[in-house]
Amino acid sequence: QVQLVESGGGLVQAGGSLRLSCVASGRTFSNYAMGWFRQAPGKEREFVATITLTGGGTAYADSVKGRFTVSRDNTKNTVYLQMNSLKPEDTAVYYCAARKLVVSLKEDYEYWGQGTQVTVSS
Repeated sequence: QVQLVESGGGLVQAGGSLRLSCVASGRTFSNYAMGWFRQAPGKEREFVATITLTGGGTAYADSVKGRFTVSRDNTKNTVYLQMNSLKPEDTAVYYCAARKLVVSLKEDYEYWGQGTQVTVSS
């Protein structure tokens, strides 16, 4: 089992920044690719970003490319999502997820956090 706990969400004005954190426990963190997903009200959950085991590879949804940066610190069992130039359409609950060994842009992750709310006001 891997337990994931997100933090760092909140209310921010358009154009502002937030950094989300997700702390993992329970298994060897460096054996898991990590992903960030989000779900806006009335919409399906969607892929945001993913990062490989060592952090050497990343991928992003087109909607966040150039504004969001995913990173990880395996010594702290933590993955981050730095969100800059936030837009009202970024408002959603953000989830981190863990997947054994291989990254994915789909929701086929084995473990999920409880989510953290991000609200961007116009």
